[in-house]
Amino acid sequence: MNDITMNDLMGLLPYAPIIAVVITVLVVMIAIAVKRSHMVTGTVTVVGLNIGLFTLLAQMAGIVSSGAAAPSAEQLFIIDNFAQFNMVVIFICALACCTLSYAYLANLKDNKDELYLLMLLSTIGALLMVSAQHLAAFFMSLEMLSIPLYGLLAYTYMRNRSLESGLKYLVLSATASATLLMGMAFIYAEVGALAFKPISLVLGNVFESPLLILGAAMMLFGIAFKLSAAPFHMWTPDVYEGAPAPIATFLASVSKVAMMALAVRFLIDTALLALPSVQILLMVMATLSILVGNLLAVRQTSLKRLLGYSSIAHMGYVLIVIVSIGTAADSISSMYMAVYAFTSIGAFGVVTLMSSPYRLAGEADELTHYQGLFWRRPVLTAVMTIMMLSLAGIPLTAGFITKLFAILAAVQGTNWFLAAMIVLGSAIGLFYYLRVLLTLFKRPKQFIEFDVAGQWGIRTGGIMVIAVTAIILFFGILPNSMIEWASMARIW
Repeated sequence: MNDITMNDLMGLLPYAPIIAVVITVLVVMIAIAVKRSHMVTGTVTVVGLNIGLFTLLAQMAGIVSSGAAAPSAEQLFIIDNFAQFNMVVIFICALACCTLSYAYLANLKDNKDELYLLMLLSTIGALLMVSAQHLAAFFMSLEMLSIPLYGLLAYTYMRNRSLESGLKYLVLSATASATLLMGMAFIYAEVGALAFKPISLVLGNVFESPLLILGAAMMLFGIAFKLSAAPFHMWTPDVYEGAPAPIATFLASVSKVAMMALAVRFLIDTALLALPSVQILLMVMATLSILVGNLLAVRQTSLKRLLGYSSIAHMGYVLIVIVSIGTAADSISSMYMAVYAFTSIGAFGVVTLMSSPYRLAGEADELTHYQGLFWRRPVLTAVMTIMMLSLAGIPLTAGFITKLFAILAAVQGTNWFLAAMIVLGSAIGLFYYLRVLLTLFKRPKQFIEFDVAGQWGIRTGGIMVIAVTAIILFFGILPNSMIEWASMARIW
């Protein structure tokens, strides 16, 4: 067996943030084995994620070496600017979900520690997904994200809805993974390559091959399921509704950012976007996602289901960016997903704070639970108001900037129909987002089922939700720094 050389160790430098999370997993496992302590496990998890995040930021700033070796097209993973941008978003979202989980699990009459372990493992999968540039890496990292999610969704198994949520995601996700794997097999059979860039080099010789088109379509179906894009969206509202609120937050932020980044890299690097059949499929999925997501959200009385249908519509907007400007979509799609993830954390964070601590009876899920919230929790109402306005794309929020860029991308690609679909979807979305806001300002109910703790704003979860709100407002009013940062998120 060959000894590990200094060059081998230098080659691992770009992956230092991911390695930090892997070490955190090992430390958490040892801590659980020695003595179970919710506080210790939660603290170690947050510290490990912070070390990974600051290591990554130091590498991006040039303070810490990130290994200047020239990337190879045959590598399984590549840490480029695109990967680093999305990794920062994933780290922040994972930290937010961990802090929200801590207060939420306070009254859980079962082991709490394994939730952090599963969340860390899923985060490692997400970090690997945004840097995958090989079909084998694609599948392995995707499964590393998905498998811990089965346990996370069903973690509060004493609730029937939570157990149903985990089981439904398990069965349907396994089906999507099988479809994805079959699509990879068809592409490999026709092209004879597994790495993304080599696939693009030989694509011209088999451009209209039926086997290639079938493989690309099957892979798109698997990707659409993971993104909850229509018509593969049926699991989304049920899973969001049944999942524990912090895990629904994780699913709406970390999982979506990682899957979209992987899909963008796959479609651009393999040049499959050049296939007319792939473009048509993406256009159909985008249109259906916007219509189905917005129209079905209109009739929801559950806030978590409403946010689930809203996520379907937002995935449609990002798909429009991808199909409209092709190879230039990496920056805009990354910026859109970052803002969407932070907004989702704010909205689901309010649901989590209202639902904390854990109750067997359920969560603050129904819109009626928020009736008159303004009159007793004005700051929390302001947070939810800004999140809803950002999702709707109202000016002075970051959501307006990203939706504007999505429309500009559609216009740049001369896809006038898709540009009109964004406008139409936003108009429909405005109706149900404003309905949530009206509920917050109604006359309060006499009997209050759910409420936040009196000092929620100075607790970790509350501070995080307020910080996310400040980010959304700051980038909405002064978007230049966000645009400049996102413009660097380019695939090598």
